[in-house]
Amino acid sequence: MALEPLIANALPMPVLVVDSAQQLIFVNPAAEQFFGTGAGLLLKHRLDDLVPFGSPLLGLVAQARERGASVGERDMDLATPRQGERIADVTATPIGDGAVLIALQERSLAQRIDRQLVHRGAVRSMHGMAAVLAHEIKNPLAGIRGAAQLIEDTVDDKTLTRLICDETDRIRNLIDRMESFGAARGFARKPVNIHEVLDRVRRLAEAGFARDVSVRENFDPSLPEVAGDFDRLVQVFLNLVRNAADASPQSGGEIVLTTGYRPGVRFGAAVAGERISLPIEVTVRDNGAGVAPELLPHIFDPFVTTKPHGTGLGLALVAKIVGDHGGIVECDSVPAKTVFRILLPKA
Repeated sequence: MALEPLIANALPMPVLVVDSAQQLIFVNPAAEQFFGTGAGLLLKHRLDDLVPFGSPLLGLVAQARERGASVGERDMDLATPRQGERIADVTATPIGDGAVLIALQERSLAQRIDRQLVHRGAVRSMHGMAAVLAHEIKNPLAGIRGAAQLIEDTVDDKTLTRLICDETDRIRNLIDRMESFGAARGFARKPVNIHEVLDRVRRLAEAGFARDVSVRENFDPSLPEVAGDFDRLVQVFLNLVRNAADASPQSGGEIVLTTGYRPGVRFGAAVAGERISLPIEVTVRDNGAGVAPELLPHIFDPFVTTKPHGTGLGLALVAKIVGDHGGIVECDSVPAKTVFRILLPKA
């Protein structure tokens, strides 16, 4: 065998070669795994048989041929009905006679973990800012509110003084919420039945903010217990379900809560030789308008919100609590389908 195929076969990333007619003429083992099909069957297909009609991958290959040079694109959507969502960085390189080599780098769990670390760093910054705000602002606010109450006793029209009191209370409540981003306090982790958590959240939602939304459950009854804190987990999923209810259409709104066991989900921790298992997956899905693509990478950052009167702290707090549990949270969103996925360790 020539040296080039040996090297391509050894690469952990999917590699394909297509000829000038878009016929596949080479795939490596990683590509077989990526597409879930053996090389013998893949080589009978054209590239446009493997990706959806109008896929940006086809345009990237055409661009590489036209320029006669490598071109690449990050976070390309390669989703198919059979394979589901697949996001990858793609490079297309012409190699002569109209043939193009395509290298895919799928967005990995490790990259998702990196994003989680960024979110946690932002939360730690919030802790320092909250401490300053609590000291420098809450005391003057108390003075302003006290002065307004004194004035209120001496005037007939109390509209403006009541407005001052209400606004100072609103600012104080915002600072109280920011203080909840303090450094992770130790809490006793106990075995928690995640279905009991979700059942509590569903009943609270249906009795209040999600009264006009259909809430469905798709649970794995054999799921083991989670290592965590019941009340904190209720807070996480109550936030997510509230957001889903707010995003749902006025008519036909639906929220789906799903649980499952994913034994293959493991990642390396920042401790030599240690690998953390996060096999318990919980998803919260809604059929709302979705999150804007430019906002999606920052959705867990503090003060990022799409709500007209939102503070942008709810999802940041979700990321913090999930991180305190040793888990990760991520969001995938297209119109009519937004999914928040939480991975947690078992007890």
